Amino acid sequence: MKVVQTGSFRRKAKKLHAAEKTALNRAVRKLVASPESGALKKGDLASIRVLKFKVKAQQYLLAYSYKPELLTLLAIGAHENFYRDITKQ
Repeated sequence: MKVVQTGSFRRKAKKLHAAEKTALNRAVRKLVASPESGALKKGDLASIRVLKFKVKAQQYLLAYSYKPELLTLLAIGAHENFYRDITKQ
């Protein structure tokens, strides 16, 4: 399976701390193993799935889209304003 990152995802992931990057890598490996594990959204975000994972006490959201053999990582961030920022993209 091919994994592709958007530019905004890459910039945001680059700024993460080491513990956050480790948790992100685990989440991406989980998606590669089971791409439909994230929750499918409704409405404006109908084509997007979101996987939730924790780093220490903070919950992070990983937005992605999945087509057979292609996993596109769209956004990562804390819950605050996450969905608002995705709809702007």
